[in-house]
Amino acid sequence: MEEKEFLENEEIFSKALRAGRRTYFFDVRATRAKDYYLTITESKKFTHEDGSFHYKKHKIYLYKEDFEPFKDILNEMTGYVFEEKGEEVISERHQKNFKTRAFQDYSIDGYNSTINLNFEDLQ
Repeated sequence: MEEKEFLENEEIFSKALRAGRRTYFFDVRATRAKDYYLTITESKKFTHEDGSFHYKKHKIYLYKEDFEPFKDILNEMTGYVFEEKGEEVISERHQKNFKTRAFQDYSIDGYNSTINLNFEDLQ
Protein backbone atom coordinates (compact mmCIF):
# COMPACT_ATOMS: atom_id res chain seq x y z
CA MET A 1 0.00 0.00 0.00
CA GLU A 2 2.81 2.45 0.86
CA GLU A 3 4.47 1.83 -2.49
CA LYS A 4 1.16 2.43 -4.29
CA GLU A 5 0.64 5.73 -2.44
CA PHE A 6 4.21 6.77 -3.29
CA LEU A 7 3.65 6.08 -6.98
CA GLU A 8 0.41 8.09 -6.93
CA ASN A 9 2.28 11.11 -5.58
CA GLU A 10 5.27 10.63 -7.86
CA GLU A 11 6.93 13.76 -9.20
CA ILE A 12 6.08 14.27 -12.86
CA PHE A 13 8.17 17.37 -13.53
CA SER A 14 10.49 19.33 -11.23
CA LYS A 15 12.51 22.53 -11.16
CA ALA A 16 14.63 24.06 -8.40
CA LEU A 17 15.70 27.62 -7.72
CA ARG A 18 18.67 28.11 -5.40
CA ALA A 19 18.76 31.49 -3.69
CA GLY A 20 21.41 31.79 -0.97
CA ARG A 21 20.38 29.73 2.06
CA ARG A 22 17.02 29.02 0.46
CA THR A 23 16.05 26.55 -2.21
CA TYR A 24 12.64 26.61 -3.86
CA PHE A 25 11.40 23.34 -5.32
CA PHE A 26 8.56 23.35 -7.86
CA ASP A 27 7.12 19.87 -8.38
CA VAL A 28 4.23 18.67 -10.53
CA ARG A 29 2.64 15.62 -8.95
CA ALA A 30 -0.31 13.38 -9.79
CA THR A 31 -3.46 12.97 -7.72
CA ARG A 32 -5.08 9.58 -7.21
CA ALA A 33 -7.43 10.49 -10.05
CA LYS A 34 -4.35 11.01 -12.28
CA ASP A 35 -4.81 14.79 -12.49
CA TYR A 36 -1.85 17.09 -11.81
CA TYR A 37 -1.20 19.61 -9.07
CA LEU A 38 1.78 21.73 -8.07
CA THR A 39 3.77 21.78 -4.85
CA ILE A 40 6.06 24.68 -4.05
CA THR A 41 8.53 23.98 -1.24
CA GLU A 42 10.84 26.50 0.38
CA SER A 43 13.78 24.84 2.13
CA LYS A 44 16.03 27.04 4.26
CA LYS A 45 19.31 25.93 5.81
CA PHE A 46 20.14 26.96 9.38
CA THR A 47 23.70 26.46 10.65
CA HIS A 48 24.42 26.19 14.37
CA GLU A 49 27.52 27.52 16.14
CA ASP A 50 28.95 23.99 16.43
CA GLY A 51 28.82 23.57 12.63
CA SER A 52 25.79 21.30 12.61
CA PHE A 53 22.77 22.38 10.61
CA HIS A 54 19.12 21.71 10.00
CA TYR A 55 16.57 22.65 7.34
CA LYS A 56 13.14 24.20 7.73
CA LYS A 57 10.64 23.51 4.98
CA HIS A 58 7.39 25.22 4.07
CA LYS A 59 5.13 23.74 1.42
CA ILE A 60 2.23 25.06 -0.66
CA TYR A 61 -0.12 22.74 -2.55
CA LEU A 62 -1.68 24.41 -5.57
CA TYR A 63 -4.45 22.79 -7.60
CA LYS A 64 -5.41 23.59 -11.21
CA GLU A 65 -8.60 25.41 -10.30
CA ASP A 66 -6.49 27.91 -8.35
CA PHE A 67 -3.71 28.48 -10.92
CA GLU A 68 -5.20 31.53 -12.68
CA PRO A 69 -6.27 33.46 -9.55
CA PHE A 70 -2.94 32.57 -7.90
CA LYS A 71 -0.97 33.83 -10.93
CA ASP A 72 -3.09 37.00 -11.09
CA ILE A 73 -2.48 37.86 -7.44
CA LEU A 74 1.21 36.91 -7.62
CA ASN A 75 1.68 39.15 -10.68
CA GLU A 76 -0.20 41.99 -8.99
CA MET A 77 1.85 41.70 -5.79
CA THR A 78 5.24 41.40 -7.51
CA GLY A 79 4.32 44.29 -9.81
CA TYR A 80 3.47 46.40 -6.77
CA VAL A 81 6.84 45.62 -5.15
CA PHE A 82 8.73 46.57 -8.35
CA GLU A 83 6.68 49.76 -8.81
CA GLU A 84 7.22 50.85 -5.20
CA LYS A 85 10.84 49.77 -4.68
CA GLY A 86 12.28 49.01 -8.12
CA GLU A 87 13.97 45.79 -9.17
CA GLU A 88 17.28 46.39 -7.38
CA VAL A 89 17.69 44.23 -4.28
CA ILE A 90 17.77 46.39 -1.15
CA SER A 91 19.49 44.35 1.53
CA GLU A 92 22.41 44.49 3.90
CA ARG A 93 23.16 40.84 3.06
CA HIS A 94 23.10 41.01 -0.74
CA GLN A 95 25.64 42.67 -2.96
CA LYS A 96 24.26 45.11 -5.52
CA ASN A 97 25.11 42.77 -8.41
CA PHE A 98 23.43 39.75 -6.72
CA LYS A 99 21.78 37.35 -9.15
CA THR A 100 19.90 34.15 -8.36
CA ARG A 101 20.67 30.95 -10.23
CA ALA A 102 18.38 30.04 -13.06
CA PHE A 103 15.80 27.30 -12.72
CA GLN A 104 17.12 23.80 -13.11
CA ASP A 105 15.00 21.75 -15.47
CA TYR A 106 15.02 18.06 -14.60
CA SER A 107 14.15 16.62 -17.98
CA ILE A 108 16.17 14.26 -20.14
CA ASP A 109 16.31 14.44 -23.95
CA GLY A 110 13.19 16.61 -24.04
CA TYR A 111 11.18 14.09 -22.02
CA ASN A 112 10.07 14.82 -18.51
CA SER A 113 11.38 12.26 -16.10
CA THR A 114 11.55 11.69 -12.40
CA ILE A 115 15.00 11.97 -10.92
CA ASN A 116 15.63 10.79 -7.40
CA LEU A 117 17.62 13.67 -5.92
CA ASN A 118 19.04 12.86 -2.50
CA PHE A 119 19.28 16.30 -0.91
CA GLU A 120 20.07 16.23 2.77
CA ASP A 121 17.30 18.76 3.43
CA LEU A 122 14.68 16.39 2.07
CA GLN A 123 15.36 13.54 4.45
